[in-house]
Amino acid sequence: MSRLLTIRKRLLSENLDAIIVTNLKNIYYLSGFWGTAATVLVTQKAQYLLTDARYSSEARDAAADFKIIETTDTTEQLNQLLKQEAIRQVGFEDSLSYAADKQFQAMLTEIELRPLTDFVEIQRQIKSESEIKTIKKACQISDQAFQDLLKFVEPGKTEIEVANFLDFKMRALGASGTSFETIVASGHRSALPHGRATHKPIDFGDVVTVDFGCYYQHYASDMTRTFFVGDASPKLEEMYRVVQAAQEAVIEKSIAGLTYGEYDRAAREIIDTAGYREAFTHGIGHGLGLDVHELPYFSKTSSSPLLENMVITDEPGLYLTGVGGIRIEDDLLITKEGVEVLTLAPKELIVL
Repeated sequence: MSRLLTIRKRLLSENLDAIIVTNLKNIYYLSGFWGTAATVLVTQKAQYLLTDARYSSEARDAAADFKIIETTDTTEQLNQLLKQEAIRQVGFEDSLSYAADKQFQAMLTEIELRPLTDFVEIQRQIKSESEIKTIKKACQISDQAFQDLLKFVEPGKTEIEVANFLDFKMRALGASGTSFETIVASGHRSALPHGRATHKPIDFGDVVTVDFGCYYQHYASDMTRTFFVGDASPKLEEMYRVVQAAQEAVIEKSIAGLTYGEYDRAAREIIDTAGYREAFTHGIGHGLGLDVHELPYFSKTSSSPLLENMVITDEPGLYLTGVGGIRIEDDLLITKEGVEVLTLAPKELIVL
C-alpha cells in the first residue's frame, strides 16, 4: 500500500484526482498482478484493476488490495468509475497507443485528461528490499552462466552457439527468460557495440564480448564481459586495461548524492586521458529493474543526484573499427556509503 500512498500524494501535488495506468510493468509494480490485459485506475478513495475473464481470478489472488472488475469494455467501465467518484482531472500514461488515446479522448468527454511522462517509472527508481533481493538473484544467475560459459567456449564455436549456451544456461538456473537478445561479438565484430550473434566461428586470437542478462521473478540483470580466445593483441590488451580502470573508477566514486554528470565523468576522464575519447560512443549506463533499461539515464551535464537504493549499470566501452571492441558492465546498488556491486563474475583479463 505504501506505493499507492506515494502515488496519491504525487497526484495531489499535480492537481490530479486520479491516474489511469496501462503499462503492464507499472501495473505489476502497483498491484502485484502480472498479465497481458489489464488497466489500473487509482483515485484518492480507491484502486481498481480492470481485466477480462482470462485473468479475473488470478488478479483477485495477486492484487488483494484492489477492487477487481471483469470487463470487455475498459473505456466504458472507466467512464462509469470516474463519474461515480465525480472525478474531473485524470492523468494517463503518455506511452498509451495512439488508438487507445483517441478512444479515451472520445469517450471520456466530461473529464480533463492530462498525459503524464514516466509518472510511475520515476517512483520505480528507488528499489525496495524485496526488489533488491530479486535483482541480486537475477545477477547471481548471470554470474554463474558466465562462469560456465568460460568452460564451453573454444575456437570453432560460433557466436550463436555461445549466445544459445548463455540463454539456455540462465533458464536452467531459474531464469524465466533473457532480459534482451544476447549480444555476442567476436574478432573485428566486437567493435559493434550491440553486435547480434551470427554464425561466425570464434577463431584463435579473437576477442569476444558478451552482453547478456535474464529475468528472474520479473526483475532483470544486465552484464557485459570481454575475454580472449588465444593470445590478446597488445592494442586490445591496452584497451582492456583502460576500460577496466574506467569501470573501476565509477565504482570507487559512486555514492548517493553523486550527480549523473559526475558519474559519467568518472569513466570518461580516464578514457579521455588515455587518448580514446572518440572510441567511447555511448552512455555510461542506465537504471535496471522491471525493465532492463529504465530510469535513471545518465547525461554528461546532469546535476540530478544518485539516490540510495537505485540499481544502475556501469558499462564503459571502447570500439575501434578493424581492431575490435572492449566493454565491461556491472550492476550496482547505490548506498549511503558507496555502492554494492551485484554482478560478481570475474573482470580480470581472461585468456582462454
